[in-house]
Amino acid sequence: MLNVVLFQPQIPTNTGNIGRLCTVSGTALHLIRPLGFFLHDRYVKRAGLDYWDELSLTIHDCWADFLYARNPVGAMYFIETGGTRRYCDPSYGPHDYLVFGSETEGIPAAILQQYPDRHLHIPMQRGRSLNLANTAAIVVYEAWRQQGFPMATGMS
Repeated sequence: MLNVVLFQPQIPTNTGNIGRLCTVSGTALHLIRPLGFFLHDRYVKRAGLDYWDELSLTIHDCWADFLYARNPVGAMYFIETGGTRRYCDPSYGPHDYLVFGSETEGIPAAILQQYPDRHLHIPMQRGRSLNLANTAAIVVYEAWRQQGFPMATGMS
């Protein structure tokens, strides 16, 4: 199962939308604390609709806990403005981890420096960045496309 990792997300509606994305794409969601909201926040639930109960969700207390729990399974890719490679360049595997930083702080430089060849970006014409949920959708669907959309129903 492909994995989305949100490093200290701040906006509940983004996390709710990403939870919905993960459910419909068969992707697991990992949240790394601290979170900028409570998981029972009505905005998380509203954005995730009734998909939230079907979500494969794991919450980690910190980055170190996430690394320990993940073991060596799957490569990690860090999607962030300033990435050295485009999001469509890697060949994603079915157990890879797509790591997204918080909306306000991004992914800490200390983490990115440990994985310089795994720092990805989405090309844009303007200097601003996309919404986190939109960014996650673009990358998840590219990774899923590369795998041939396993288990897809063909419905939209």
